[in-house]
Amino acid sequence: MQTNNAYIVSSVRTPVGKANRGALRHFRPEEMGAEAVREAIRRVDDLEPEAMQDVIMGCAFPEGAQGMNMGRIIAQKAGLPDEVPGMTVNRFCSSGLQSIVFAANAIESGQYDCAVAGGAESMSQVPMSGFHFQPDPETVDDDIDAYVSMGITAENVAGEYGVSREGQDAFALRSHERAVDAIDSGRFEAETVPVEVEETLMNGHREPETIHRTVDTDEGPRRDTSMEVLATLPSAFKKGGTVTPGNASQRSDGAAATVV
Repeated sequence: MQTNNAYIVSSVRTPVGKANRGALRHFRPEEMGAEAVREAIRRVDDLEPEAMQDVIMGCAFPEGAQGMNMGRIIAQKAGLPDEVPGMTVNRFCSSGLQSIVFAANAIESGQYDCAVAGGAESMSQVPMSGFHFQPDPETVDDDIDAYVSMGITAENVAGEYGVSREGQDAFALRSHERAVDAIDSGRFEAETVPVEVEETLMNGHREPETIHRTVDTDEGPRRDTSMEVLATLPSAFKKGGTVTPGNASQRSDGAAATVV
């Protein structure tokens, strides 16, 4: 069978906010996804929204604010016609990547000519492990590893391959330094779509105050961290372990979209 070629023609993302404390903590995940989808389509010359044959969005925890087929809701909020369907893909951390794979597969097989794929996640609004974790009792007894978190997985990998705490901290420090340098030199600007955030502050007995601001920069990279600072942080997932809040991935809010 002859297959078609699939190409990425546009790809954008929102800034990445810190969960629970960042600027995007009250920004709904469907709206983050819609911002990314709209901009990804807009950046392709002569591409009309109705040309999209699917909106495929990944989500690690598709429940709560991210439930009820968020991919379809994102398609509607992005202004796509009702005829454009949407789906939500769950493969935990690789959900967004898997969405792009599905879009590429559909194009290569001739099902689609054009689709938009990506992901959206608000770890502020949907907690890790979801709102009501109910593991299967039989699986818990026979194969508890099926429910092991990425933090414990990191500890297992570090132990198996001899990755030291100092090595992880050094890698994390270099990651922060490179991210800060990329921000300062503007290397992220082309891929980032700014997000307009409205927030109402309750100030005691005073009248509520509504503020508006533009979020255009990732909140995770730390300018003031160092090996000395990282060395003071306790292990986060295992007593006496090597994975800490400083060398593990932060919890984040954000979205991205790619036109395939």
